[in-house]
Amino acid sequence: MSDLLHQRLALLSTDAHRALLSQGRRGIERETLRVDQHGDLALTPHPVALGAALTHPTMTTDYSESLLEFITPAEHDIADALTQLDTAHRFFYANTTDELLWSESMPCHLPDEATIPIAWYGTSHIGMLKHVYRRGLALRYGKAMQCIAGIHYNFSLAENLWPVLQQAEKSPGSATDYQSESYIALIRNFRRYSWLLMYLFGASPALARDFMRGQPHQLDELSGDTLYLPYATSLRMSDLGYQNNAQAGLVPPYNDLASYMKNLANAVKQPFPAYVALGTQRDGEWVQISTNVLQIENEFYSTIRPKRVINSGERPVEALCARGVQYIEVRCLDIDPFEPLGIDINTSRFMDAFLLFCALDESPLTTDDEGLENTRNFALTVKQGRLPGVQLQRDGRSIGLKEWGMELLDRINAAASLLDTQQGSSVHKDTLASQRAKLMDPTCTPSARVLEAMKQHGNSFLDFSLAQSQKHAAYFRNRPLQPAQLDAFHVQARVSMSDQERMEREQTGSFDEFIEAYRARSLTPSSCD
Repeated sequence: MSDLLHQRLALLSTDAHRALLSQGRRGIERETLRVDQHGDLALTPHPVALGAALTHPTMTTDYSESLLEFITPAEHDIADALTQLDTAHRFFYANTTDELLWSESMPCHLPDEATIPIAWYGTSHIGMLKHVYRRGLALRYGKAMQCIAGIHYNFSLAENLWPVLQQAEKSPGSATDYQSESYIALIRNFRRYSWLLMYLFGASPALARDFMRGQPHQLDELSGDTLYLPYATSLRMSDLGYQNNAQAGLVPPYNDLASYMKNLANAVKQPFPAYVALGTQRDGEWVQISTNVLQIENEFYSTIRPKRVINSGERPVEALCARGVQYIEVRCLDIDPFEPLGIDINTSRFMDAFLLFCALDESPLTTDDEGLENTRNFALTVKQGRLPGVQLQRDGRSIGLKEWGMELLDRINAAASLLDTQQGSSVHKDTLASQRAKLMDPTCTPSARVLEAMKQHGNSFLDFSLAQSQKHAAYFRNRPLQPAQLDAFHVQARVSMSDQERMEREQTGSFDEFIEAYRARSLTPSSCD
């Protein structure tokens, strides 16, 4: 254990400060495709009963009209967030008899590109902006790639915890700067160790053959309709034969918030030749917001992001530069096909311990060489993480994935123990024991369990996934909501519809003027100085 981690844990374990650990926030965003009873992509519009995707706070769409996203409120206890995620799933199933939620991160059987529906948010300027952004994603990366689903895990520590650490460590600067740079330090550690998450929770070692759309790849054939890699943990997080050259090297090592923001600000303003050739309009219709490296900041694909709740009409970079980092969003977790919600309480408790460890441990600045090492370790784990004797690189030297993983779990244990002491339980240490079992025996990992379970379905990814989707649907349908719960969801849906209608009715000016004004609000590279 580093001296800094020991000091911080000791400080937070005192009676005066232990309660701070219960005041952070946790939230989950779960993406999932709607499919029909045969496991084909549902081509129906976003269900009216769920409300307006543009304005509903907890049920929206991601890329496609068929790609639902359930968003929990930020809760102090992740168990409460999971309960709310569960009720949202039950509400969905209360309003459909012929559709299922796909149980996997990798997509179901998809129709041709032209048929995959892009999400529609109505005719308000902000709704059209969201739609045009997705048109741009289709042009840049293809629609199939945008149908991949995942779990996003949102995490923050209590706002009043940071001043306690800053005062104890006599760190100079404003409280906002200290908090922001502490979250950036968390992100540095996350990128050092996130390969461990892919080994422990990666659950996409296989995919449907037709997903590759004829693109060259290095996957093996498992069956007539299924491709895989025998030791993969998360093909979702691999390159899958696709490369986004525009974003290559976009953000260098996470050493401070200002440089991170400057690189994003540059990317939103810097033209990219291939996108310039596509243009922004065709036949008078907008096809992408801009021809720059990024249309908007959220197009930057990263396993983790610093975040801040934004005000209406505000850009993410503006919010971060103005008010600092409020929480982080982990974006690399696969949907667990064995869990109806795509994630369970044990994984969530481990995430809390892992992220607390990343936040409190020593986090030296990342060099270019270490940045490459981190990237390679992650890439190796998602493709060959269960390969016997697989070796990662640490400080230029080889180390076994199992050996390093066990070391990390020993270090995370102190953070887990502190969380358990605060809660008067053993739940965090218990989940660490489950993760040790996976390191000792790779057949216990979700990715290995998926491949084993697929054998019962002729090694067909599609057949296995459909069976799991049907099983999960029965789980939710057999637990109907109470009338009061249904009424609350219906009220929320009606309010969201009214909010969207009001936005459309009260807006002024043309969409062309709106989108030009939006682009003009892009920050300059010096805005975060």
